[in-house]
Amino acid sequence: MADGLSPAELLRYSRHLLIPAVGEEGQLRLKNASVLLIGTGALGSPSAMYLAAAGVGRIGLVDADVVDASNLQRQILHGESWIGKPKLQSAAARLREVNPLVRTELHQVRFTAENAMEIASSYDILVDGSDNFPTRFLTNDTAFFEKKPLVYGAIHRFEGQASVFAPHLGGPCYRCLLPNMPAPGSVPSCQEAGVLGVLPGIIGSLQAMETLKLILGIGTPPLGKLTCYDALNSSFRSIKLHRDPQCRLCGDTPEIQSVSNSETTASASCDLTPKDMESITTTELRAILEGNFQGLLIDVREPAEHAVAHIEGSRLIPLKTLADQLDSLPRDREILIHCKSGGRSAKAVQLLLDHGFASVKNVTGGMDAWLAENPVL
Repeated sequence: MADGLSPAELLRYSRHLLIPAVGEEGQLRLKNASVLLIGTGALGSPSAMYLAAAGVGRIGLVDADVVDASNLQRQILHGESWIGKPKLQSAAARLREVNPLVRTELHQVRFTAENAMEIASSYDILVDGSDNFPTRFLTNDTAFFEKKPLVYGAIHRFEGQASVFAPHLGGPCYRCLLPNMPAPGSVPSCQEAGVLGVLPGIIGSLQAMETLKLILGIGTPPLGKLTCYDALNSSFRSIKLHRDPQCRLCGDTPEIQSVSNSETTASASCDLTPKDMESITTTELRAILEGNFQGLLIDVREPAEHAVAHIEGSRLIPLKTLADQLDSLPRDREILIHCKSGGRSAKAVQLLLDHGFASVKNVTGGMDAWLAENPVL
C-alpha cells in the first residue's frame, strides 16, 4: 500500500488536492484502490479514462473483442489505427497516455461464470460496461457473492441509466430491478436499435463519478436509486429501488447459490437462431453464391446499414417492412436471410415459416461474420 504521493503525483493531482473532501488523504485512497471494468466499449471507455485520469491505482479491464470501425462513433478509448486489433491493447495504450502512473491489468477473455469470481476477487469495485443481459446478471451476481459494490450503467438510443448495486451496504441488487431475463429478441441491442455516440460518454462518466465517490467515501451513493437520463428532453429523473424480499439472489430465501445459473450462462450473442431453425454459416453462404444459386438472399437490416456494406445480389427488405412484402416473395425458391449478426434474421425466418414458406434458412453471424471472412466486397 502506498503511503505517500510523489512530486509527480502532487503536481498531476493538484486540482484534487485543493478539494477539502479529497485532499492528499483522498488521493492516497484513489492510489491504493482497485477497480475492475467489465467491457472497454461504449460505457467502459469514458469510465476507464476518467478513473485513470483521477489516479485510481489499479484498473483491471475485461474484454475479448477487437476494435471495429463501427465502434469508433462512441468508444473513445479506440482509434482508427487500432481497427482489427484487440480492444485491450488499444485501451492499455490510451490509458498510458492518460496517466502512466496507474497500473492496468488486462484480462483478454470473455467474462463468464467459470472465470468471473477469480477475476473479480482482487478488486475493490466492479464497473459494468457490458451490453447484454447475461453479462449484467453475471456481473451483479459476482459482485454480490464477492460483497463488492457494482456500478451499473445501460444505454439505449437517447436514454441511459446508472446506479450502484450493493446489498452488503444495504441496497438492492440488479435482480431486484430486473428479476428475470427478458425474452430473446424482446429488447433490441444497440446493434439493432442504435445509440447516439455522446450518450455513453454521459452515462460512463456518471459511473466513474460514483466509483470515485465510493473510493473516497464522500457524498451519497445511489443505493436504492436509479438515475435515468433522457437526452432528447435534457432531463434527469430518479426512480426509487427497493430490495425485493422475494429476490432469488439477495432476498430472504435466496435460490441462487453461485454465479453459474440460468441467466448468467445464457448466450450473450445477438444470434438468436432457435436450435431447430435451419441455418447456414457465412462460409457456406459464400460457396452457395459462387455456385448457381437460383434462390433469394434477403438483407433485413436498415437502409443505412446496407449503404455502408452489403452482399452483392442481396435484396434489402428491412425487418419492420417484411410482413408487408410477403406476397412479393417466391414460395418455390430457397430463401436465405441475413442481418448484422443473426438476431433480426432469425425473426425474419420465423415470420416466413409461420406464413407457410418451406425453404428458408438463417445466415448465422450475419454481416459481421461475412465481413470478417470477406473484408473486400
